Amino acid sequence: MTAQTSATERAPTAELRRLATNETVIERSSGWPSLRLDELREARELLYFLTWRDVKVRYKQTALGVTWAVLQPLLTVVVFTLFFNRVANISSGTIPYPVFSLAGLVPWLFFVGALTLSSASLVASANLLTKVYFPRLVIPIATTLTGLPDFLIGFAMLLIVMAAYGVAPAVWIVLLPLIFLIVLAAALGVSFWLSALNVTYRDVRYIVPIAAQLWLLATPIAYPVSGLHSPWNVLLGLNPMAGAVDAFRWALVGGPAPPVGMVALSAAVAFALFVGGAYYFRGMERRFADVI
Repeated sequence: MTAQTSATERAPTAELRRLATNETVIERSSGWPSLRLDELREARELLYFLTWRDVKVRYKQTALGVTWAVLQPLLTVVVFTLFFNRVANISSGTIPYPVFSLAGLVPWLFFVGALTLSSASLVASANLLTKVYFPRLVIPIATTLTGLPDFLIGFAMLLIVMAAYGVAPAVWIVLLPLIFLIVLAAALGVSFWLSALNVTYRDVRYIVPIAAQLWLLATPIAYPVSGLHSPWNVLLGLNPMAGAVDAFRWALVGGPAPPVGMVALSAAVAFALFVGGAYYFRGMERRFADVI
């Protein structure tokens, strides 16, 4: 198979059109962007290798390596326990506070890791973007999936902490894969938006750390949703991670069930971010090679 590229076309969002002669012509797309999911399916091996590359680079030349995946949530739990539980006297009910906060931190750290790393992923891959065509969505997806090993390590550590405190997994643990889909959809959606915006507006990298801190406070990790009364607990669902974190914690360690309206709204917002971000990314990527 050969590749012919229009002399005036360098935009990486060009459409792939299969011809009867088995040639591939890359042309500039126009009008409403298409997700072109068939391209992503064909690029699954590239997605795997980019993800594995990012995982290796993440801990290359680090003194502690994957130990950071354990230290980060543990140290954060210590800080939360001292300031929120002991000083602010925030109660976690029948669940030990370290277990309560750690159960919220595990999905949150996966999300915020995707938020931080994916926002700069396209700029970091500038040399690749300007030399060869491939579905550009692969880059933020691969960067987001890089956090899965840390999530699994954090989840295993959470189970150990639960055992140490004598907390048995709740019967609703079977719902965790479904709840994690909300977290993954929110992470990918935000990654699509921020990575595309960062190509044109490089000050996104200054906004992301501030937004992450404010987002953390708006997510019920250090405090229970049960302390909020309607309609505030439902409005909190506008934060896609609010319902996901509270549902994740409930499914794993039990406690009061999260408000159904809040979880439903969070799930709707997460998938709206995912779909809207994918279309926005596809619409903007025709300019990436020119401005990056």
